[in-house]
Amino acid sequence: MASPTAAANAYASLARLTESAGMTKAAGEGSSGPNFGELVKDAIGAMTQTSRASDAQSQAMAAGKANIVDVVTAVAETEVAIDTLVSVRDKVVSAYEEIMRMPI
Repeated sequence: MASPTAAANAYASLARLTESAGMTKAAGEGSSGPNFGELVKDAIGAMTQTSRASDAQSQAMAAGKANIVDVVTAVAETEVAIDTLVSVRDKVVSAYEEIMRMPI
């Protein structure tokens, strides 16, 4: 189970992604920020980076060079990132299915 700290870190990471992507502007300002595909690509990249950090911590623990708390924290952050990504994917698929059911 993910801890509140891991969830807060995942949300902070997502906030940094949206800020760097220029997604914090109001919709009426006509921002020329990245499209949805670029935002998803960045989110997947961040999740991959979190996963690699978790793997590095696990390998360091196996070699006896890491603290167990750091390993558990890294694994929990990866779990939260994956859960968030799966949740977003489910919402996108649901929205697509709803759009496809709309009459023309």
